[in-house]
Amino acid sequence: MDNGVILIDKPSGMTSFGVVARIRRQLSKQQSKKIKVGHTGTLDPFATGLLILVIGSECKKADQYSKLDKVYEATIRLGQVSSTGDPEGALTDFSDYVPSLPEIETVVKNFLGEISQIPPIFSAIKIDGQRAYKMARAGKEVKMPTRQVKIYNLDILEYSYPELKIRVNVSSGTYIRTLAKDIGKDLNTGAYCSELRRLSIGDWSIVDAKSLKSFGIVD
Repeated sequence: MDNGVILIDKPSGMTSFGVVARIRRQLSKQQSKKIKVGHTGTLDPFATGLLILVIGSECKKADQYSKLDKVYEATIRLGQVSSTGDPEGALTDFSDYVPSLPEIETVVKNFLGEISQIPPIFSAIKIDGQRAYKMARAGKEVKMPTRQVKIYNLDILEYSYPELKIRVNVSSGTYIRTLAKDIGKDLNTGAYCSELRRLSIGDWSIVDAKSLKSFGIVD
């Protein structure tokens, strides 16, 4: 393939850039020439699910894909907070309060519609030309700007304390780690996103995605 789109089901434990590098190497090897490959929006290393890769001339349209709405399934762990908002950060016990399902239903309704978010400092957002996560890892002070995002739908799939599983349909630019943190704050329990899977990007679905193994990539 010289041009077009590839849908990948990203495994946990791998960066989006790692996926791009592996696919680029494999395609270039198969076609005996360098193939240009890019992605259209990162997934955190701990997360799994749909990643749209653009090939060749399609790379020029990457921004069009990145601006599409997205659907995620996430597991929110109550009672603890994380320095990164996910299981890869330092975890701290916050509260042993166990909220009821009706309490949770009331709180999550407040997040529907247009809301303000402060993205995590451990993110790929650029601040003064530098990636926020690189600045944070270097011990520099990072002031993240507030952004407006939209939560179109938020369904509670399952609740068994301390785990709350949700499916959420959001606008581009929405951070589910921040959503989990803010839900925990409003519940007075603290929370972080322990599992995250992207199911769709616009009309593109995870059911049509391929594994890295299907490309002969096993590492």
